[in-house]
Amino acid sequence: MTAIVEFIQNNLSVEWATLLISMLPIVELRGGIPFGIAMGLEWPVAFLLGVIGNMLPVPFVIWLIRPILNLLRKCKCFAKIVAWQERKMQKHSKKVARYSMLGLFFFVAIPLPGTGAWTGAMVADFLEMKMWPSLISIACGVLVAAVLVTIASMGVVSGLEWLL
Repeated sequence: MTAIVEFIQNNLSVEWATLLISMLPIVELRGGIPFGIAMGLEWPVAFLLGVIGNMLPVPFVIWLIRPILNLLRKCKCFAKIVAWQERKMQKHSKKVARYSMLGLFFFVAIPLPGTGAWTGAMVADFLEMKMWPSLISIACGVLVAAVLVTIASMGVVSGLEWLL
């Protein structure tokens, strides 16, 4: 972990690091925005970079996840991972399918582990939802999640400053 932090500090600006961290699966803007704010970015900049970084991979995930999983399934060493991923998508899709685009919005908007733009995009593909409505629903969810994460991050950073 310290090697990653050192690499970021030595090779990337805080802005680029915030954007790239927000693009990562699992971490997404839930890690990017707090990182940016903790590293001294003004909250609107961290918010904007977090949202942009979180949304950049989404169309590619929707377009490419199925062909990638089909390709990986053919390789014996990845077959179990693909099966696990498909079980996970099936589980998440049950929550989303009942309410369609509104369900996808809420799934992405609530910044909990296992939810977010990446998983939302995979669920949208799994449910064969239309591209543009899915992108709009995911983008709206990302905006709400970004607001919640930004508010929480500012509170944590302010609390730490008050303690010190």
